[in-house]
Amino acid sequence: MTHIREPHFSSITMLALLALCALLSACDKGDTNKDADRDLSIREGNARATGGACRHAGRALEDCYILNPESDRASVFAGWKEMNDYMRENKMEEVKPLLEKPKPAGEGKEKSSIRR
Repeated sequence: MTHIREPHFSSITMLALLALCALLSACDKGDTNKDADRDLSIREGNARATGGACRHAGRALEDCYILNPESDRASVFAGWKEMNDYMRENKMEEVKPLLEKPKPAGEGKEKSSIRR
């Protein structure tokens, strides 16, 4: 009859295996990079849409930059240019905005002459 020998691990081998498991289960930084890439993609898409909307409304590119300082200028330009080309190809006219930009809360109100 043959005796089956069970594996015998030394404490050093066990510690090495535990260390290897700990290294393999480390946090993946790829998730944070993926989120950053997604956020950048969203901001770029929003800036392109802003540029396209500015062109469709007949705004000059420089006005679009001034009205949207938080937007990436290169993406705004790309959206503006895409819409410009699209409008030329399809012989579209500009659509002038009908609504005015809202005034800041304190502007336009008369100050009271009553002192407290």
